[in-house]
Amino acid sequence: MLEHLLAPGDRVNIDALARELEVSPTPVREALARLESEGLVRKRPRAGYTVSPLLTVTEFDDMFDMRLLLECTAARRAADHATRAQVQELMAAARTVPPGDTRWQAAFTALDARLHDLVAQMSASPLLRDAISRLHAHLHLHRRRFPYAQIAVTDAEHRAVAAAVRDRDPSRAEAAMRDHLTRARERHLAAFE
Repeated sequence: MLEHLLAPGDRVNIDALARELEVSPTPVREALARLESEGLVRKRPRAGYTVSPLLTVTEFDDMFDMRLLLECTAARRAADHATRAQVQELMAAARTVPPGDTRWQAAFTALDARLHDLVAQMSASPLLRDAISRLHAHLHLHRRRFPYAQIAVTDAEHRAVAAAVRDRDPSRAEAAMRDHLTRARERHLAAFE
C-alpha cells in the first residue's frame, strides 16, 4: 500500500501474500490488523481485507488541521530537547534532493518523511511521535499526487524548520513548521483538482 503496489480498493489475499513473503499467514494477519488500526486497510466480514480508499478532500484537510496541532508543538519541543546528533541528522534530512533519475521522487519522499519523523522524535514525547506517525501513513498514500515541481520550496521550508531547531529557538521552530504545513496543505489540495 505504501509502495503503491496495491491500489485503493484492491483485495488483499492473505494466503497469496504469505506465500510471496515466504511466511505463515499468521504474521500477515497480524500486520493487516495493525494496518487496519491505522486505517490503511479495511476488514469486511467474510470478505477479507481491502486497501482503504484515499482520503477525501475534506478528510485530507482535516488531517492537515491535526498536523498543524501536533507537528507545530513537536517542532517547538524539538528546539528544547534535540541532541547535537539529532540536529545533525535533521540538517541532513533537510537537504535538497536533486532530480537525477527516476528514483529522485522516492528519495525526496523518504527524506521528507524522515525530517518530520525526526522532529517528532526530538519532541521527547513518544505519544506525540506516535500520533504524528499515524497521520503520515495517510499522507504517504497521497504522494503520487504531490506537485514535485515544488520540491525547492518544500526544501527551503524544511531547512527553515531545521535551522530553528538547531538554533534552539522554540518559537521560530513552531512558526517555521506552521508555515511549512500551511503551504504544503495548499500544494497538496491543488493536486485534488
